[in-house]
Amino acid sequence: MSVHHSSDSSDSVGAASTVAPTQDLEKAFADGQNKELAQQDVQDTAIDKFRVELSPEEDPKNMSVFRKWLAVLVISTAAFCVTSCSSAAAFTEEGTQIDFGASTEVAILGVSLFVQGLGLGPLLAGPLSELYGRNVVYRASFFLFWVFTFPVAFAPNMAVFLVFRWITGFCGAAFLSVAGGSIGDMFANHEVATPMALFTVSPFIGPAVGPLIAGFITQHTTWRWLYRVFLIWNFLQVVCLILFVRETYAPVLLKWKAARLRKSENDSRYYCGLDRHDGLWDSIKKSCYVPFQLIVLDRMALLLDLWSALLLGILYLAFQVFPIIFGVGHHFNTQSVGMSFLGIGIGMVVAVACTPFWNSVYRRETEKHKGSPPPEMRLLIGMVGAVITPISLFWLAFTTYPHVHWIVPIIASVFLGLGIVFCFTAVFTYLVVAYRPVAASAMAGNTFIRTTFAAAFPLFAGQMYNKLGTVGATALLAGLTTIIAPLPFIFYRIGARLRASSKFAAA
Repeated sequence: MSVHHSSDSSDSVGAASTVAPTQDLEKAFADGQNKELAQQDVQDTAIDKFRVELSPEEDPKNMSVFRKWLAVLVISTAAFCVTSCSSAAAFTEEGTQIDFGASTEVAILGVSLFVQGLGLGPLLAGPLSELYGRNVVYRASFFLFWVFTFPVAFAPNMAVFLVFRWITGFCGAAFLSVAGGSIGDMFANHEVATPMALFTVSPFIGPAVGPLIAGFITQHTTWRWLYRVFLIWNFLQVVCLILFVRETYAPVLLKWKAARLRKSENDSRYYCGLDRHDGLWDSIKKSCYVPFQLIVLDRMALLLDLWSALLLGILYLAFQVFPIIFGVGHHFNTQSVGMSFLGIGIGMVVAVACTPFWNSVYRRETEKHKGSPPPEMRLLIGMVGAVITPISLFWLAFTTYPHVHWIVPIIASVFLGLGIVFCFTAVFTYLVVAYRPVAASAMAGNTFIRTTFAAAFPLFAGQMYNKLGTVGATALLAGLTTIIAPLPFIFYRIGARLRASSKFAAA
């Protein structure tokens, strides 16, 4: 009997490295935790006829174009749903304070705890996906996300509300850490850029659209109806995940095929690389230990993590600040305050639309370096973002006066969204390429620090803006981004030297 095998599907990710967050995690899985397994597969296949391989018709890359894009659409809307839910809670704070008698700081925890759950979830979702596949993680996590939204929507007190906000964030994290891998599984190198760009914009645009949805709902009904709407949306997503998204992770498909062959042929010699994979507990320990070791011992990784963390903290701070700027200063009603976030969202969409330009820049750099460009070229987009971000924040700061037309700070927020995505793209792609041997851990550590800042920043937004005013507080944030702006320029020049002295980075 002939037995077939395809190369690891995660190898298809390289063509779209400028569309950062999701593709980076896929490359992290390929180049980090699964690289050794893939190399062993190649060695064993040459000498062992019982080494199981996928036939062409079993390869996810050979699915129909319609089925591939349908899966991309479902996965993208799931990620969009999760991140929309993260920020939408900012518009339920007043309602929970009234219903539960909570303080402002406690009500803000509805956002903070959800985001912290998003940061910790990948530490479990990643190892699970390596052993059991993408689909079981998708379906189980989103089903739990739906189930645990019920206690949020019908919470009898603030404690129940907050506990299940953290749990739902933890469950929804799979779509930020695993989902990009499915796209890399399904599309070849020359095809992956467009679907990955579509997926990338989904978790970015979600936090900007969440307040828009919440503003319209809470303007006309109670805060509980916001979560009831998410319950309906979550249920539809679960159904779509079951019906339209198949398993695409090659090592798991091989594991299933090897099991079928052992049973049908009554021969226990059929096997695949995943049969020798470390156990789940060992994978979880590794996913929890190495990221923090990297943060503590590698200064370049730490500074890049802090840069992206500051930017995400500022983004989530906006969910507390825009109601002050536009609600108090310009007398917007609730739904109009929600619409004020459209500026950030438009900027993020424009940033992703710039992907073809940056791909052309990287192609020229690759040709200039004869096919082996240094990882530091990934920081070029970050240089632009590092300049745009503080300029947009200073612009926003000095146009928050009530006598300045509201469209002026909205336009500033467009450039803020653009700059943030450029900076994130640089950090994510550089971490994956420069720390290739431990790429998954580098991204996990970055996610933890980013979400910690995003969870903490909203908690002091009110006090800071009350004490410093909208101009002074926003200018302070602009000053912080100005101080850290030289980082990509510095690492572009000395990154190679720092990598050479690092025990984690690729030489």
